[in-house]
Amino acid sequence: MNKIRLIIEREYMTRVRRKSFLLTTLVVPLVIVAFYAIIIAVSISGDTKTQNLAVLDEGNLFEGAITAAGKDDKSTYTFIQNETEQSFKSKYKKEGYSLFLYIPAFKDGEIPHIKLHSQSAVNLFVKSALEKKINAAIERKRLVAAHIDPELYKNIKADVDIENAIDSGAGEKKSIAGVAYAISFIAGILIYMILLIYGTMVMRGVMEEKTNRIAEVIVSSAKPFQLMLGKIIGIGAVGLTQFAIWIVVMGVLQFIIPLLFPEIFSQLSDPAVTNAAAQSVNSQKIADIIEGIQSLPITLIIFSFLFYFLGGYLMYAALFAAIGSVVSEDQQEAQQLVFPVMMPLILGFVIMTKAINDPDSGLAVFGSLFPLTSPIVMMGRITYGVPWWQLGLSMVMLVLTFLFFTWVTAKIYRTGILLYGKKVTWKEMWKWLVRKG
Repeated sequence: MNKIRLIIEREYMTRVRRKSFLLTTLVVPLVIVAFYAIIIAVSISGDTKTQNLAVLDEGNLFEGAITAAGKDDKSTYTFIQNETEQSFKSKYKKEGYSLFLYIPAFKDGEIPHIKLHSQSAVNLFVKSALEKKINAAIERKRLVAAHIDPELYKNIKADVDIENAIDSGAGEKKSIAGVAYAISFIAGILIYMILLIYGTMVMRGVMEEKTNRIAEVIVSSAKPFQLMLGKIIGIGAVGLTQFAIWIVVMGVLQFIIPLLFPEIFSQLSDPAVTNAAAQSVNSQKIADIIEGIQSLPITLIIFSFLFYFLGGYLMYAALFAAIGSVVSEDQQEAQQLVFPVMMPLILGFVIMTKAINDPDSGLAVFGSLFPLTSPIVMMGRITYGVPWWQLGLSMVMLVLTFLFFTWVTAKIYRTGILLYGKKVTWKEMWKWLVRKG
């Protein structure tokens, strides 16, 4: 046991002292929080750029006036008279207009072919805002032609938003489907990336020690199984350390950002400041996201994430370590042997995308129970509520599979770590497994 502890310390200290570890550990949370702050700043800020639009309304669709869509609509609309589309499209830029909207006359109630002239590609949001105005004007024109009061129709028209309430022991909570979807996807893809990155790190570490003949020195004082287990646990501890630092740094930054940018967060906390309709909508969206997160079983999600991270990592790291022990310097040989191990990871990611949309489907349940895919798929289902028996069975099967794979790969590892100059096949590794002694 003392030898395993020494190997764990060596693997851990060797990696945490590297500049690359310190760089990624500090930079990743800074980048994430920076994106978070930018998204909030962009979502509550309006577009300050003014668009000057010339409108040639031959169909009298707007009846000489276009109303701005709220305070954030900085566009100005000028209606042109005594011009045609061909005569004006060659000079609207010279007259100071950035866009030229041409609406031909209506014929037999059909919607005419409306054109928006510009010198370059039109901003998607500007085009979308114009389309909404035009559709609303056409709808109003048709209502008047059908002798229906537009205001009466507006009052009759319904826009229902169903609220999902979760009835729990702590009381009724509001659920936001988009939040559950996002957290499920993020948790699943994080597990996928962790297993792939740190599993590959274990394989390269074994290959490096084998190539540099360090393994020969270590094996002379420790058993191959002890060496493999120490390496897997040591690198896993590096991953946990990195995650712990990320959580602490991101937590600290979340408190610091409001102090650095008080004007942004004051708009979210003070409803009196958010007079514009768009700002009110965005503030409500942020409040809904926070309420949606609070409705989720955060403790269960964090516990499951840590468990499936450790269980999935230990299981796949054993497989990657076995591959690293039979490969020397040939990267192509390593890729060929790694592909069968990566296939369950890829399959798990594919099933997870299905499980997020349909968490109770047979495929989703199978993927969350099957040990090779459960670390990824279960994180895709966990926010939607998983029966306790399925969660418990999945965890037990993952632990048993890890123990089985550790025993299997240790038999490959003890032979492959001292084998040089020979290309090993899956058939030969199978012989090592069934061989006694």
